[in-house]
Amino acid sequence: MSTGIIVLLALVVIAAIAVSIYNNLVKLRNNRENAFANIDVQLKQRHDLIPQLVATVKGYATHEKETLQRVTDARAAAMGAATINDKIQAENTLSSALAGLKVSLESYPDLKANQNFLQLQGEISDIENKLAASRRFFNSTTRELNNAVQTFPSNILAGMFGFKKEPMFEIPQNDRATLEKAPEINF
Repeated sequence: MSTGIIVLLALVVIAAIAVSIYNNLVKLRNNRENAFANIDVQLKQRHDLIPQLVATVKGYATHEKETLQRVTDARAAAMGAATINDKIQAENTLSSALAGLKVSLESYPDLKANQNFLQLQGEISDIENKLAASRRFFNSTTRELNNAVQTFPSNILAGMFGFKKEPMFEIPQNDRATLEKAPEINF
């Protein structure tokens, strides 16, 4: 075999490997976007329930206006977020606002017994559980993409074609302490 044929075969093999790596990166990016689309469905349901929750609570918690306004503003920001990264940040803010609302409502026993409130609370809890599962799947697909973007030899092609490390959908650091604390139980 001549040297020219060997070089040509080597180039064909290298090109095939490069195409395979590129296609894998595209597939991983698309999987991540699809995973976020699943989160979007849950977020839409959550956004639809929040006005009902706020309206139910307003009758009982008239002096909790600032907390209710934070929830309403956070919902509006979350609904207006355009990119995946903006949505992640806005949804983390909304989650914090909802957590603040839950804490504020502990001092309203009549509200906690209200059937509408209990139903809304149950629906929101269900959506939050579905969101948690969707976020785990999203973070898994993001991790796969990030591994491919950062490991050799795919990192070479990733850099050439603009693939970059993407953020996970995580709980903000300032909310971690609250969530890791054991709940207080009062009788």
